[in-house]
Amino acid sequence: MNYRENISLNDVMVNREVKAYIDRVDSVMDIMGYSDHSGAHTKLVAETSAKILKTFGYDERTIELARIAGYTHDIGNAVNRNLHAQTGAVIMFEMLTRMHMPPEEVGLVISAIGHHDEGDGLPVSPISAALIIADKADVRRSRVKNTDVTSFDIHDRVNYAAEKSDLEVVAETKDINLRLTIDLNMCTVADYFEIFLGRMVMSSRASAFLGGHFHLFINDTKLL
Repeated sequence: MNYRENISLNDVMVNREVKAYIDRVDSVMDIMGYSDHSGAHTKLVAETSAKILKTFGYDERTIELARIAGYTHDIGNAVNRNLHAQTGAVIMFEMLTRMHMPPEEVGLVISAIGHHDEGDGLPVSPISAALIIADKADVRRSRVKNTDVTSFDIHDRVNYAAEKSDLEVVAETKDINLRLTIDLNMCTVADYFEIFLGRMVMSSRASAFLGGHFHLFINDTKLL
């Protein structure tokens, strides 16, 4: 096979099959009542993953592969929410192989996708670690699709309560700081930890894999 070097995120985004499956993810998640998993989420995760690795001094190709992994990490939800990380890895193996991406790069992307979920994932590469942190940091009001506040479950309340979210990456100290401003009338800090403790622990491990330190601030109070 003649491999195609330097496949970019844009190449992946304009691929008809990838676009169709990501559009299907949004439809499935909407029907199931989950928060936003559409292009807004995937693009943000892609760029945040890239920002983390760029700040930590990684090369441009690794950064671009992180963008690709970030953009496609939730594609497995087109099949089923359960085991969506592993399913997504298999889907992207097929897509990227058909695009003639070199197998060494395909392996990096699919292992990151397959390990991004807090249920059974681990940071297994710099790309994987950056994806984990970027995905778990996307907490924001606009992710909530349910417009009936009275019917919110705890997931809706926690996301809707997040009035502001900022992931700060500091090159000098290698600190990765997730700063959230939360409406405590909507949810308590305890509510947040009930939903996100596993994700924050995973983010801490991913930061350590990169040689960094993860910190969580809620309403200017340092909690991790």
